[in-house]
Amino acid sequence: MRLKDLAEHLGLSQTTVSRALNGYPEVNEATRLRVAEAANTLGYRPNASAQRLATGRAGAIGLVLRGADELGPHMSEFLSGVGSYMANQEIDMLVSTVANHQEELAAYRRLAASQKVDAVILHSPTIRDERAELLMDLKIPFVLHGRTDIGRPVAWLDIDNTSALERATSHLLDLGHRRIALLNGDKGRTFAEHREMGYRAALSARGIAVDRALIGNSVFTDEVAFRIAQSMLQLRPHPTAFLAGSMMTALGVFRAIRQAGMQLGKDVSMIAHDDVFPYLNADNMYPSMSTTRSSIRQAGTRIAELIMQILAGKPQADVHELWPVELVLRESSGPPPSI
Repeated sequence: MRLKDLAEHLGLSQTTVSRALNGYPEVNEATRLRVAEAANTLGYRPNASAQRLATGRAGAIGLVLRGADELGPHMSEFLSGVGSYMANQEIDMLVSTVANHQEELAAYRRLAASQKVDAVILHSPTIRDERAELLMDLKIPFVLHGRTDIGRPVAWLDIDNTSALERATSHLLDLGHRRIALLNGDKGRTFAEHREMGYRAALSARGIAVDRALIGNSVFTDEVAFRIAQSMLQLRPHPTAFLAGSMMTALGVFRAIRQAGMQLGKDVSMIAHDDVFPYLNADNMYPSMSTTRSSIRQAGTRIAELIMQILAGKPQADVHELWPVELVLRESSGPPPSI
């Protein structure tokens, strides 16, 4: 089926149909959905080569990983969301791996010089992210998975990490916990700083001082979390509850609790952040895991959609989405043993 045939079927102009398929913001949502549904039903697929010639685009988006270790379960889920959407748009993904920060900046400069990509996804930003500043200077469109403050408006999608941790911490405080440990991401990453802000706000509201010995910053792996939690459980008094930055972290904390001869949900409580991994279901754990929940795959899909909107002409300064995070209470969080 040709674009002309699809337009005639819908009773719309070819220009309107083309703009609807390419996510132009001036096409209303109802029309966009109607065109997309008809294209799917009738099997219409735009000719990728023709599109690239007509638009002058490379037909690809870029993502740079800082070391092979970044291609873990979180990035795999995120890429599943991005890749699935882009595949349907016949857009390729160019993924590069670099060894350090300077190599990453050099990789963006090469992408700009080679014109191999139309846009870039930036992930795990810092509070003032030098990469975002560089991409603005290089005039490469990008969407940030997270937030940063570089003094200029950038496109971003983020979850409300501050509110999520404030609610989770407040819930544990309501149960009677006072020694609450936070196993957070790397210091300096925006999401980790926002989570610590929520944690501190909840403690401050109850007049409880922050104990730095109960805050750990690291990558989200089972082994690192096990070692940190093991050390914290040797403190006197030890924490009666943990806030785990990811489900991978939660597995390590769970192992440390069991090794200490304690029972999760009875002797020690835990609330973990759940990125909704298909192979690690919080409901099916024993005991089931209380979580703050937000799908990282859905975030990847939405960021891919936002990139296409920007490439279709939507100003990057207008792309700001802050997603709420759901608090799901299950068996792993209960009152401390003394209550």
